[in-house]
Amino acid sequence: MEEEDIGEWVLVRRSTEKDLWNPSGTVGDGGGESSEPLKVTFGGPAKHWTDAIPIGNGRLGAMVWGGVASEILQLNEDTLWTGTPGDYTDRKAPEALEEVRKLVDNGKYFAATEAAVKLSGNPSDVYQPLGDIKLEFDDSHLKYTVPSYRRELDLDTATARISYSVGDVEFTREHFASNPNQVIASKISGSKPGSLSFTVSLDSKLHHHSQVNSTNQIIMQGSCPDKRPSPKVMVNDNPKGVQFTAILDLQISESRGSIQTLDDKKLKVEGCDWAVLLLVASSSFDGPFTKPSDSEKDPTSESLSTLKSTKNLSYSDLYARHLDDYQSLFHRVSLQLSKSSKNTCVDGSLKRDNHASHIKESDHGTVSTAERVKSFQTDEDPALVELLFQFGRYLLISCSRPGTQVANLQGIWNKDIEPPWDAAQHLNINLQMNYWPSLPCNLRECQEPLFDYLSSLSVNGSKTAKVNYEASGYVVHQISDLWAKTSPDRGQAVWAMWPMGGAWVCTHLWEHYTYTMDKDFLKNKAYPLLEGCTLFLLDWLIEGPGGYLETNPSTSPEHMFVAPDGKQASVSYSSTMDISIIKEVFSEIVSAAEILGRNEDALIKRVLEAQPRLLPTRIARDGSIMEWAQDFQDPDIHHRHLSHLFGLYPGHTITVDKTPDLCKAAESTLYKRGEDGPGWSTTWKIALWAHLRNSEHAYRMVKHLFDLVDPDHEAKYEGGLYSNLFTAHPPFQIDANFGFSAAVAEMLVQSTVKDLYLLPALPRDKWGSGCVKGLKARGRVTVNICWKEGDLHEVGLWSKEQNSVKRIHYRGRTVTANISIGRVYTFNNKLKCVRAYSL
Repeated sequence: MEEEDIGEWVLVRRSTEKDLWNPSGTVGDGGGESSEPLKVTFGGPAKHWTDAIPIGNGRLGAMVWGGVASEILQLNEDTLWTGTPGDYTDRKAPEALEEVRKLVDNGKYFAATEAAVKLSGNPSDVYQPLGDIKLEFDDSHLKYTVPSYRRELDLDTATARISYSVGDVEFTREHFASNPNQVIASKISGSKPGSLSFTVSLDSKLHHHSQVNSTNQIIMQGSCPDKRPSPKVMVNDNPKGVQFTAILDLQISESRGSIQTLDDKKLKVEGCDWAVLLLVASSSFDGPFTKPSDSEKDPTSESLSTLKSTKNLSYSDLYARHLDDYQSLFHRVSLQLSKSSKNTCVDGSLKRDNHASHIKESDHGTVSTAERVKSFQTDEDPALVELLFQFGRYLLISCSRPGTQVANLQGIWNKDIEPPWDAAQHLNINLQMNYWPSLPCNLRECQEPLFDYLSSLSVNGSKTAKVNYEASGYVVHQISDLWAKTSPDRGQAVWAMWPMGGAWVCTHLWEHYTYTMDKDFLKNKAYPLLEGCTLFLLDWLIEGPGGYLETNPSTSPEHMFVAPDGKQASVSYSSTMDISIIKEVFSEIVSAAEILGRNEDALIKRVLEAQPRLLPTRIARDGSIMEWAQDFQDPDIHHRHLSHLFGLYPGHTITVDKTPDLCKAAESTLYKRGEDGPGWSTTWKIALWAHLRNSEHAYRMVKHLFDLVDPDHEAKYEGGLYSNLFTAHPPFQIDANFGFSAAVAEMLVQSTVKDLYLLPALPRDKWGSGCVKGLKARGRVTVNICWKEGDLHEVGLWSKEQNSVKRIHYRGRTVTANISIGRVYTFNNKLKCVRAYSL
């Protein structure tokens, strides 16, 4: 690697979609750009993992702790899992299925729940950490000037930075994860010549061997266990799974400094001006159907090849390529909010009302983000909402890119051999929520791993469907893993017996089409997967009472009911969520078939015959949506899951315009459930209230999430945020970070292919003025909205590749607009087109 003194960075933004439109006048400082720096800031080094800074390139991740005398970059690679390809079938299942169905038919729900355990399978495999980069500085760093310490994550550049002073020397560190070059890059420097000395090494909790590979490289080779950890088996005793290699390359200033080898495992740097570290890593994983022992992939040669490709690139070259790649995605959307419409200047620019704030706007650069979260219940700082919204987009870009693995329960970031819930893919809300922001928040490419994953699930799921349930098509249950596990989880039916996971993911295929209008995607990717899912659902549905088709056995995810005999059970028939998902999939494949000219297919005729025989969504005695086919007593009315409201969001069968009675019942359901719950439940409630057009309650749930979690006492919290803005169940689950971004987008824009709803759940007294640019609506339309004093100011719309006819709705007013390819249209607050021009 070459290096040069680049001095101060001057960032020149390349134009993105949101730059194509600006409102007349200036509604915000910068025409919709956040008026605050998009930075997550910290008051000191990390004390807990959830204080560390996450960086990632989709495949590789790191958590930067920011220690002074000793620093850790905890590393992840997205294919490091326990296990090998599995057999996800059970030849005894059909007999058990028949037994459970008979018990349900006879109303013996407790007995059916007990018997359904026979349908459960084995647990998923477990996501594993790669290891650590460990940096040790000399003891003088212990005497750093505490007020000089700065640590931040800059969302605008996807860069972690640390700086502090020791005497008259300022030390700086910069870390980023490059997608174009597949490296984690770090630059460490001192402000005085020859002031930088440190020792660096690689370590791992997995079975591994680390050694100095040359004068400036450390290579670490290891393996994952071929089975999930057992309480009686140490992880190092079972090194037969996925193999991995990580290589750390070290370069220092040419003019001064030296590198020595210590103990054949560490590199010692003395007296240099700066150092650049590049971390590359690869594994032997060759897809979910190839055993690690059969893999022909050589992770060492792949890692060396990746490193070689950077040889002629300077650090500034790497950084420039990183910025170009990352910002082409991140800069598509901007959001600016102001809570005070009364403080709007004559020229339209926004002033924040800080009268009630403990933290002034001018202090945001010096006050930690954690302190701002603490103050949110009092000051309700809208800039913090902007930051958390954009942080969710940052995380999705950082953990899910084309060609990577799907984002798991923790994205890609994990420090544990046995992480909570195995950090596995949970398909009864969590995996799906990970991808809710991908379309409305203009990151469609980041959803590609989900569809690749579903393709793998469909292969294994067809075997599970055939053997376990004697059904065609494919089935996926509640929990999966790297190996595309499709069988039920082990344990109780209340969580394990839920065969709708694949069907829910399938709805994302149709959503992708409605947002992108990509007919080739619909034909080649979406339709075959929808077809296989539909075949299973048609076979899974059986004759029920009253001429209805029913699902049996059926559960409402992770929730129990009180059966008529007074016993708690989870297994019955035709839960509302089952039927809601089936309705969604059936509607989607019928629509897809019409577009693709396949209306006469035998499968579509079967679907059309089945649709009117699906149980309607019904209202319970207490006015809420019934969660089960019968109006069972609910033993836990504040349960975290909102499964029976799937039809309201993310589904489309309950809408304010078409089903007002069901919307009233959905509102009663949300009141009944209450406001407490894990982070993902909180963000789902934001979106649900938004789809009821209830801005007050949507915002109440926004505010509810801003609760700073103490990692030492996290068990007493429900939901909340850690100091690095990771969302809490607790413990950490990443789904709510994504759910929040999606939910805020739903508060500002909702759509169908033909309809566009502007500011449907805007909390006008909290975000009185603002501007959002670059959101996407169905029909491949880009949406930009600015509002002042709680009322629409202007909206800009365009479509680059799709003519579109839109009914635009705002506060009871509707107009029809023809959106032509390559034209930008501006509408005023009366929905009158006042400007139009070509891109």
